[in-house]
Amino acid sequence: MADSIQQPNSSPATATLSPEQVVQQLRALREQVLPPDGLPAMRVSRRRRLGHVDPQFIVAAINAAGASAEVQTTVGGTDEDLRQESAAIDRWTAVIDESRQLLQSLIDANAARRRRLGLKALQTYQVCQQLARDDAHAGRLETHIAEMKKLNKFGRSRRKAPQPAPQPPSPPVAASK
Repeated sequence: MADSIQQPNSSPATATLSPEQVVQQLRALREQVLPPDGLPAMRVSRRRRLGHVDPQFIVAAINAAGASAEVQTTVGGTDEDLRQESAAIDRWTAVIDESRQLLQSLIDANAARRRRLGLKALQTYQVCQQLARDDAHAGRLETHIAEMKKLNKFGRSRRKAPQPAPQPPSPPVAASK
């Protein structure tokens, strides 16, 4: 049985990869994507704040770097270098968005596989129960049916937690004068 789920916009001629092949390709891709040079050692909280600098502030800073050679020397890059890094961030954001969509499609496909297998398992249980009514099949299926019945969580009513017995109302306290 095929492990792939045909997507509406994919053609039957499209080759599908096995899960092992996908993992292998993802690992190879991850090795090819090198992270940029790191930041100097600093606290995690500071590093986190640096990732949330206002984009308009960044544009203003790039423009300021272009106006002064001393600023460029101090920060270690020209305004063009900073613009290229900003553009690279935008391009990598597109990669991140596509990766999220890929992850969601993988999650959805695997959930569909689980539902399909769950349906077939429940159908198997029903078929076995029907066949067990015939003496020719009963002996071979009894133990399997008993095991499935024990493990089946569908169709079983849940026991309600025992309710505490109601307390009789306490007698009213007489007011003292």
